[in-house]
Amino acid sequence: MSKDNETQIVLDPTGLLNLSSDESVSQEHDVSKIIIPSIYALVFCLGVTGNAMVIYVILRYAKMKTATNIYILNLAIADELFMLSVPFLATSAAVHRWPFGSLMCRLVLSVDGINMFTSVFCLTVLSVDRYIAVVHPIKAARYRRPTVAKAINVCVWGLSLVVILPIIVFADTVPSQDGGVDCNFLWPASSWSGAFVIYTFLLGFLLPVTAICLCYCLMVSRMRAVGLKAGWLQRRRSEKKITRMVLLVVAVFMVCWMPFYVVQLITVFCQPPDPMVTQLLVILSYANSGANPILYGFVSDNFRRSFQRIVCFRWLGNGLDGEQVDYCAVSVKRQVTCDVQDVRKDCLVSDMPYHNGTCTSRTTAL
Repeated sequence: MSKDNETQIVLDPTGLLNLSSDESVSQEHDVSKIIIPSIYALVFCLGVTGNAMVIYVILRYAKMKTATNIYILNLAIADELFMLSVPFLATSAAVHRWPFGSLMCRLVLSVDGINMFTSVFCLTVLSVDRYIAVVHPIKAARYRRPTVAKAINVCVWGLSLVVILPIIVFADTVPSQDGGVDCNFLWPASSWSGAFVIYTFLLGFLLPVTAICLCYCLMVSRMRAVGLKAGWLQRRRSEKKITRMVLLVVAVFMVCWMPFYVVQLITVFCQPPDPMVTQLLVILSYANSGANPILYGFVSDNFRRSFQRIVCFRWLGNGLDGEQVDYCAVSVKRQVTCDVQDVRKDCLVSDMPYHNGTCTSRTTAL
């Protein structure tokens, strides 16, 4: 591990490289000691609260247990666990050292790494799920079932565990130039540092994003090919809404993570960027995990209604079965002038009709 020109290789809790000089750290010490931890605290509160609500909603209501929502549940769990690294990162940024010891260094980096990869793998699986639902609707009944989704989720976690084996093996604490302790990697050779950044970029960003883009290109091509058929767009409207939601979450993921990986590659091959810029981009990558629940609430009617029940309108559920929330029925109780058959028709539009064992409304999102 090189320390030429008073440059110190330290590790941010995402498991990737971050270069900073002692001079830069001393100049920005006061700013980063207050501002950076405060931003981390805000991201942590939003991420933990939002993903906890998503997990609760999917587990609580039977109508939310569709194949797509099972994948979203897995993503929310990964994002929730990903947020657990934020307090350690905020504390380390405030004191400019790693105060938690060797065991916690390896544990935090391992947990952080596995959830980082699980998140992007979940997005990839969701995009494939959208591709199957739109391009192969007949086969969707066979593959898009909750039991299949659960098995795939287990495989995703297993794959993530295999991918982060270098973190588990080489993560440890190392002495810093100022006499403190940093959480870093003890690589067998200095060239391993750059190789690990490239390895993480390929498996954690480039390859998954390429697969995601391929799925959506094929979907667009399919939609254009059959778009002139009478009634096709109307029948597949609900699938298109879910697809747009997943696409929005994927787009936000790319916006949040691409700058981070670009900086990591620049750090390896060129001049290291300003440490404050690097810290802000790390925060942006963590903010992605807190943004997903917000996207669900804005785009999905069913998630938004369920969030409202948790936060503001819990009293609407009095006397109703929590497993079968009928918002139209609640509306009827409050406005008795509504016709029963009209209400039933509205329910079929606003709630989630099921077809071949899968949800076909704008319930789910990434």
